[in-house]
Amino acid sequence: MADPKGFLNHGREVAKSRPVNERLKDWNEVYVPGSLLPIISKQASRCMDCGIPFCHNGCPLGNLIPEWNDYAYREDWQNASERLHATNNFPEFTGRLCPAPCESACVLGINQPAVTIKNVEVSIIDKAWDSGDVEPQAPERLSGKTVAVIGSGPAGLAAAQQLTRAGHTVAVYERADRIGGLLRYGIPEFKMEKRHINRRIEQMRAEGTKFRTGIEIGRDMPGSALRKRYDAIVIAAGATTARDLPVPGRELKGVYQAMEYLPLANKVQEGDFVAPPITAEGKHVVVIGGGDTGADCVGTAHRQGAASVTQLEIMPRPNDERNPVAQPWPTFPMLYKVTSAHEEGGERVYSVSTTHFEGDEDGNVQWLHLIEVEFVDGKLTQKPGTERKIPAQLVTLAMGFTGTDRENGLVEQLGLELDERGNVARDADFQTNVPGVFVAGDAGRGQSLIVWAIAEGRSAARGVDRFLTGASDLPAPIRPTDRALMV
Repeated sequence: MADPKGFLNHGREVAKSRPVNERLKDWNEVYVPGSLLPIISKQASRCMDCGIPFCHNGCPLGNLIPEWNDYAYREDWQNASERLHATNNFPEFTGRLCPAPCESACVLGINQPAVTIKNVEVSIIDKAWDSGDVEPQAPERLSGKTVAVIGSGPAGLAAAQQLTRAGHTVAVYERADRIGGLLRYGIPEFKMEKRHINRRIEQMRAEGTKFRTGIEIGRDMPGSALRKRYDAIVIAAGATTARDLPVPGRELKGVYQAMEYLPLANKVQEGDFVAPPITAEGKHVVVIGGGDTGADCVGTAHRQGAASVTQLEIMPRPNDERNPVAQPWPTFPMLYKVTSAHEEGGERVYSVSTTHFEGDEDGNVQWLHLIEVEFVDGKLTQKPGTERKIPAQLVTLAMGFTGTDRENGLVEQLGLELDERGNVARDADFQTNVPGVFVAGDAGRGQSLIVWAIAEGRSAARGVDRFLTGASDLPAPIRPTDRALMV
């Protein structure tokens, strides 16, 4: 145990954010650089090293949290990094982007603010990079087996790194022009600067992983060709089919899916555009969807100079605190969350549904019509007399995703079976109905968290390794049916 009285002597203290008026002028990460390290030893000391560390089960990766908390308390950063990497390939990603279900499962969180696990994690890995402790881990020998990974998001990258380190020759195929998947083009720069992806890619290249960009398997290369060329395939293409809003006026100019809008802002930061083809500058912006993707749209619109930003959510406003009956500890509660984007302004409206859009004579959206809704006997119903309209010159749809891409032909070309939710079906080893073809991440699980994607990529890699060699020493954090603590 780091400090037997740490949780008594120190309160919870989280990373400091830069002032709103400062950070809205750039696209850098919102947190004050270097603000965590001076406080992180005290924060790590709050970990009680519980006899039953529920944080392990709260984390799909099974992170060894009490162990690296102890090392961080002692400022033994090298050993802290080793323990952190033992279960997580990319802690700099999860430390910035994960909603931290581990903290919801923290035993201290029963009656006090939980340990700042996420902040400790990102401090350890940032210190490791700065100290040169993150080095390539090339395999000692090659197996002679080849693996193709389709998709370079967190699941694909995790599977590729694990399989490369196991000695297989791995090539990652990405349909975009750069590696990273949604990490690259779906996550705004102010949440995670892309330099973090770039240096991991360089580490993986040094280990032997090959990357092929600008190739969409199913369109640019048929799945059958991939099967002939490689001994195994891992499908980690994500759940990229966005949920649409089929209401009158959907066809108006100015109504876009979130993933039509967000990548363009990221491409400006990559230097591809001077200004984004779709911009919120000077416009009244409405974001439909109250999740993380919606918040990303809110923060992006603020930085582009929107006249106003309104975020709509069909569900009621969540509670500020855990409901001990409906969402008891240590389950992951659905709470009211104020992200950095929400701190920057805008209005959030709950329990409303869009009825239609209204445009001008040139076909540009100008107004969004909505109505209040409520649950009656478990059924969502509209409240008569609550109709109104709000100005909307740019609308982004951030209502989630319904499954993997079916239009590029990959599912049909490989003869893959789907489950009842429309995801690619797999067995306990993450293998599909086609021998040698595996699936990991959102393509098999459905839309989920980055920490689940990495866990699935690691587990699928073990399944592939067993398929190719008959046995595997690679870890398998989860099974396809695992749900951890209801995350």
